[in-house]
Amino acid sequence: MPTEFDRLLSRTGWTIAEAAKRLGYSERHIFRWKNGEEHPREAVLAILRAEGAAPQPVQNDGAFTFIDLFAGIGGLRRAMEAAGGRCLFTSEWDRYAQKTYHANYPDNRPIAGDIREVDEADVPPHDVLVAGFPCQPFSIAGVSKKNALGRAHGFQDETQGTLFFDVARLIKYHRPAAFLLENVKNLKSHDKGHTFEVIKRTLTEELGYTIHTRILDAGHFVPQHRERIVIVGFRDPVHFSFDDMVLPSYGARRLKAILHPENGIERPEGHFTEGPDARVSAKYTLTDKLWRYLQDYAAKHKAKGNGFGFGLCGPEDISRTLSARYYKDGSEILVKRGEGENPRRLTPRECARLMGYEDSFRIPVSDTQAYKQFGNSVAVPVFAEVAKVMRPHILALMAAQKGKARRRA
Repeated sequence: MPTEFDRLLSRTGWTIAEAAKRLGYSERHIFRWKNGEEHPREAVLAILRAEGAAPQPVQNDGAFTFIDLFAGIGGLRRAMEAAGGRCLFTSEWDRYAQKTYHANYPDNRPIAGDIREVDEADVPPHDVLVAGFPCQPFSIAGVSKKNALGRAHGFQDETQGTLFFDVARLIKYHRPAAFLLENVKNLKSHDKGHTFEVIKRTLTEELGYTIHTRILDAGHFVPQHRERIVIVGFRDPVHFSFDDMVLPSYGARRLKAILHPENGIERPEGHFTEGPDARVSAKYTLTDKLWRYLQDYAAKHKAKGNGFGFGLCGPEDISRTLSARYYKDGSEILVKRGEGENPRRLTPRECARLMGYEDSFRIPVSDTQAYKQFGNSVAVPVFAEVAKVMRPHILALMAAQKGKARRRA
């Protein structure tokens, strides 16, 4: 069980080294307190309580409820809360993502782990289901045989063993007014289109929902080219349209909006920035060896006519897509530095900004885990706009359902 010190420390977002520096104790002390080998003074806990006070929740009217599946670090939750939603249930299996989620959403309830092990009846009734479900191969073993024999088969046959099955079974059991699903753009072409056809057929023919799909690029909201497929579904037909979204001009925001200014107008943060000017730590600059490797790798593929290579960006540019592998070498988004200097990676804080998270968002994990988490996240402003357009239709369906219930009574 985590100690009180460990829980409070995770809410501050401080690293071990930063905690030692700020609290005035050695890293050895911090480790011993964290592991429960010793108990810190009350004054130390008081500092952590003040620094790690729960972040202010997004102001919303609780007009509808939702559940957050495959939650990651809560990007879709942020979007739904901005539209007035209240989260009732969260599922996320990765323990590091859970740590970040807890640091930013201190609900008085645990996060469910593997959704495959959660019974439908244990999930509270809700108005909206949101899920950024992983795209797994859909097995078609046995389906062709059943077709040949003229036997009917439903979504359980086609989706069993995939995580989409768990989304479908919860929708079938709870019949929420609406759902919002997100996935990579290539979901439409995966397995020659079979995967997407199974998903569409499951949601419409098997579950009876009306769905709307659109591929959206986050470049309208953040300085990053990031295409994702969005699937919005409603229990009953409504006049929903993605065309009602307000999309800023593509590319209006440039990287300078998310880069550390390094001129002292920001306070230094953890090990991301340091010194009176809050300059980016030297640890994010590529070594000579890595920079030479990336240049040679790019040159080799260019000679073969391939497009593989690094993405070198300046303040006026829009970046490539941030991926979960960014921690490996940062090659897809490298920030230019001075003449003759090696480029650098983005800091985790810059990655958070690139995904639309405000600076109050806490990052209590290592850089490696943070890069994975932001690379796997949704771009929050994109889905906040989708949720805003969904909201009146959700409320209308809820009102209609209440009206039917009153008439039956």
